[in-house]
Amino acid sequence: MDLFNEAETALCPANEPGGEIPNGAAGHYLLGLIYRYTDRKKSAIHHFRLALSIDPLLWAAYEELCILGAAEEATVVFGEAAALCIQKQYLHQGLASPNSHMFSEDYNLVSSQKFGSEDISPRQFKHTQGNNIRDIPVNHHGTAVLSGAASQSQNGGPSNVSFYNTPSPMASQLSGVAPPPLCRNVQPNGSNPNTVNTDGSPRSVVNSTIQAPRRKFVDEGKLRKISGRLFSDSGPRRSTRLAGDSGANTNANTMAVAGNGTNSSSKYLGSSKLSSIALRTVTARKGQTWANENIEEGIRNEVVDDSPANLASTTSSSFPSGDGRPLDKDGATVLVGGVAVSCSKVISGASEVLGLLRTLGEGYRFSCLYRCQDALDTYLRLPHRHYNTSWVLSQVGRAHFELVDYIEAERAFSLARRVSPYSLEGMDIYSTVLYHLKEDMKLSYLAQELISTDRLASQSWCAMGNCYSLQKDHETALKNFQRAVQLNSRFAYAHTLCGHEYVSLEDFENGIKSYQNALRIDSRHYNAWYGLGMIFLRQEKFDFSEHHFRMAFQINPRSSVIMSYLGTALHALKKSGDAIKIMDRAILADRKNPLPMYQKANILMSLEKFDDALEVLEELKEYAPCESSVYALMGKIYKRHSMHEKAMLHFGIALDLKPSATDVAAIKAAIEKLHVPDELEDNL
Repeated sequence: MDLFNEAETALCPANEPGGEIPNGAAGHYLLGLIYRYTDRKKSAIHHFRLALSIDPLLWAAYEELCILGAAEEATVVFGEAAALCIQKQYLHQGLASPNSHMFSEDYNLVSSQKFGSEDISPRQFKHTQGNNIRDIPVNHHGTAVLSGAASQSQNGGPSNVSFYNTPSPMASQLSGVAPPPLCRNVQPNGSNPNTVNTDGSPRSVVNSTIQAPRRKFVDEGKLRKISGRLFSDSGPRRSTRLAGDSGANTNANTMAVAGNGTNSSSKYLGSSKLSSIALRTVTARKGQTWANENIEEGIRNEVVDDSPANLASTTSSSFPSGDGRPLDKDGATVLVGGVAVSCSKVISGASEVLGLLRTLGEGYRFSCLYRCQDALDTYLRLPHRHYNTSWVLSQVGRAHFELVDYIEAERAFSLARRVSPYSLEGMDIYSTVLYHLKEDMKLSYLAQELISTDRLASQSWCAMGNCYSLQKDHETALKNFQRAVQLNSRFAYAHTLCGHEYVSLEDFENGIKSYQNALRIDSRHYNAWYGLGMIFLRQEKFDFSEHHFRMAFQINPRSSVIMSYLGTALHALKKSGDAIKIMDRAILADRKNPLPMYQKANILMSLEKFDDALEVLEELKEYAPCESSVYALMGKIYKRHSMHEKAMLHFGIALDLKPSATDVAAIKAAIEKLHVPDELEDNL
């Protein structure tokens, strides 16, 4: 809705200028977003840093700092201070609670070290603890909880266990029929939820009190008939199979029942959810936040840590022991997401998560600073199971794209789509990669797939626009890019693509407006600065062109393309010495890019340094043997040297390479004037 003033007033009331921001880290993060969107960069950076200081696991805040170019090194943000902060907020807080508060007389099974694996509806837990990012609801349907805590909630008493409730679907999303129960063994209302089998292991049953808050769209009789038909012959649900694989020691009669059919191993790398520290699983990243990928009916949790030690750690921390042994007989235990976990495991888990965030954060920071090779080297330090996730592969593809290595970028993005075919992360860049590679079939297929996946995503329409732009249908491409802007007005890259299409249509006025809109959203979007520089270069406004190319160069000082055009603008301003220096830097930045070498040869030719120019062009022939303009320029230099035979040879090679119609006319004109002296040619 973009009601930023109202949102800011809600977080910072005008009559309380020094008041505390609600919800701790989450409040500071939201306030930082508001300041960023209203172009108050310093205030945004301040609140993002405050959010990280309160909750070091708030990845989204660090991500925003990277985008703003103000992030500290990840080794500092996710270092020892972050580990101490986590212990102070969670571990010490759990230890400070008296045992009488943690284990009341209702926890009769806990005192004998026997735990039940019972799923609780998130609607039963409306209250969370602390002004922190922990108050944000996260997916927590399948976590095993203490049976005593469940019975305490049924009796109406306040629960001392901190839970994170996920909002259930609204009535309009349920198609008018309540979902059937997930377990056939439903006990009557008066049954004891903490029944124990003959072998002494606890058994989980569906609690009628917990299921009661569900809205009833059909009467109870019809619901029983529906559930009987659906589950009469069906096999075990996927969540049950996963639970059985993870907890091999649990009793065979134990069934993990989840509100939405999700598995208990879902984890948020960027949140403060304590069970994410204890449970060692990996979730792919979607959009701009770390989140589970909802694919079809369930949660895609296929990338897991399958080593024996880690599997044992997961089993011991997230699932109770079937034989009634305590989780940690000697060490102190704390409640983490409703599960009793030893302090040592919490500390080691936090250390592992912070270690992962250090690598991911440093790689992302390098990417936002356009130190792309450093970013690639950092991502290579990740374990195999983390590297082969959709988000990391998308970041690898983006880094290769910035390095103008489109073949490697295409390979990385295709792998990312194979891992997570429904994720739209980086698909706008992927479509641009295919555009540069002129892979029209792949680009068309990608655009159709993205549109079928999500018609309301800007990335889908950017891919469709690139597809039409590759076919030289710039008007239709522009309409698709405008649709992307309409769906997300804060998508800077869509504004930039609109500007590119306006330039292709030679509508420079609207092109300038589109680039300026992109810069209002993101002042560090160097593509828009580059686009403005190109427009002013074509309009021969070389002062403006130099300014905008310099702005782009300050943001991305390693781009060979930006340096090449900056050198061209400097040469047009009669600053040939500076132009040659910047061209040399561009050549060193990317040896495979022929543009700076060609522009350097042009500058040397204008300075009448023909031998140096020929030397550069001879080297350029090795990198671009099929570039007609290289041979045409060599023909002009040989003509200046009065070496007419060599000049004619190179002009002929240039024509054989099928240049554009404009270049063909220029080459033929040069051949006709081959024997005309240079002095007379200049007068003509």
